Amino acid sequence: MKLDPLSIPVRAGESVVRLAWVLVFALVGSPALGGVSGIGVAVVGWFVIALAYQLVYYQRFEYDLSGDTLDIASGVVSRRNREIPVGRVQNVDISRNVAQRALGIAQINLETAGGSSTEASLRYVSFEEAKQLQSKLGRLKRGETSTKTADPAPERELFAVTKKELVLLGLIGIDLRLLSFVTVLLPVISPSLREQFADPLVGLAVTAPLAAVAVVGIAALISGAIALTSYYGFRLARQNDELLYERGLLQRFSGTIPLEKVQTLTISENVLARRLGYASLAVETAGYAPNDEGSESAIPLAERDRVVDLARSIEAFDGIEFERPPKRARERYAVRYSVVAALAVGIAFAADRYTGLTFAWYVALALLPLALVGAHLKWLHLGYDIQPDYVVLREGFWTRTTTVVPYYRVQTVLDSQTVFQRRRGLASLVVDTAGSSGLTNRQPRALDIDAARAADLRETVADRLQTAVQRRRSDRRRERLRSIEADLDEVPVGPA
Repeated sequence: MKLDPLSIPVRAGESVVRLAWVLVFALVGSPALGGVSGIGVAVVGWFVIALAYQLVYYQRFEYDLSGDTLDIASGVVSRRNREIPVGRVQNVDISRNVAQRALGIAQINLETAGGSSTEASLRYVSFEEAKQLQSKLGRLKRGETSTKTADPAPERELFAVTKKELVLLGLIGIDLRLLSFVTVLLPVISPSLREQFADPLVGLAVTAPLAAVAVVGIAALISGAIALTSYYGFRLARQNDELLYERGLLQRFSGTIPLEKVQTLTISENVLARRLGYASLAVETAGYAPNDEGSESAIPLAERDRVVDLARSIEAFDGIEFERPPKRARERYAVRYSVVAALAVGIAFAADRYTGLTFAWYVALALLPLALVGAHLKWLHLGYDIQPDYVVLREGFWTRTTTVVPYYRVQTVLDSQTVFQRRRGLASLVVDTAGSSGLTNRQPRALDIDAARAADLRETVADRLQTAVQRRRSDRRRERLRSIEADLDEVPVGPA
């Protein structure tokens, strides 16, 4: 099979856009090259070259979906042949921007188990072909043959985002990275505002709160715009053993999340969301690519009870009763935060005493009681629950995450201790899955629990992992036998 013929001019146009800024800087800075007219000639010339290249690329690009592999042959100068086993395909995502929707084409991204990025991308096929390929891959992953013509099960809608939830998502989902970006503007804006006041201290007292409000306001507006464009029209449905999602305004995404490939469920609530009773749900699979949030987000924002109910419809975990770390863990946090607060007070006092910058340094003393409050809040939001079929782990105050891990998805379980943890008899239990980003980032963990308890839990999780894997293998064996028996029953019996 070939790509859509429209992929030739579209890909050529994209290459021109990617290099447009280079042409602008090169030609505008060189009047001898003709200025604006030179830019036009260069753009047209590059588009012609790119068009010729993409024509050859189109002719040499082929893909074919056989019974058990997706075969892709590509390359203009050097050839590349790939065979992607259908059984290893985790997610099949379709994306279309405004121009692509107008042209009726789409991009297909395939992610496989263990892949840290997109395994294969088809840019571009017709939207109808993309939907057919997505559906056929889903049938083959479920073990259905391509010759079956039975109608697929109807979709059952699980969630659709409302306008209220979109607005709330923009307001309470402020990205801290945006705050740091906007803060860079303060040194430029603040001096000009402060000069409007005769007294520099008065100017600082007025401009500092205004600048803080401006930073939060700008970040909220940017977050709101991102939420609106990213999750506009978000809906989640279930068909057979797959979750189907659609989202996006300018860039429309649609894809599948195979329930069989789910590694963990994560319920996230920042401080504002908890206050309002809202949360989000992320479904992580083994093929999740860290740079693509398409298939990971199951619910961007909804009432917490609704989020928990949907999570239980995916993985039937019990009611959660968390066991917190021992109180000596809270004492550890209190000492750590108090040391940091004392250092801040000392720096403020030294600046007032020795630099000539007179200010109310003693205000920093308020950090000392706040350190104790922070230690208690950190300890309060830690916990774990060991259930018969799942381990549930929770941590975080500003953004509290509750992670549900099925035992049969566990790859590695270990308990670790830092130097400071050993002094207080504490340890952390790390539960790693194929969907986790390694043993150092984003791994589900029970933080600062009793060291002896951590060792016991490690053995418990490891034992239940083996039991769960054996049970699933037995279930699959019985399913295969039933399937074989059903096929034999359908074979017509001829005359003796």
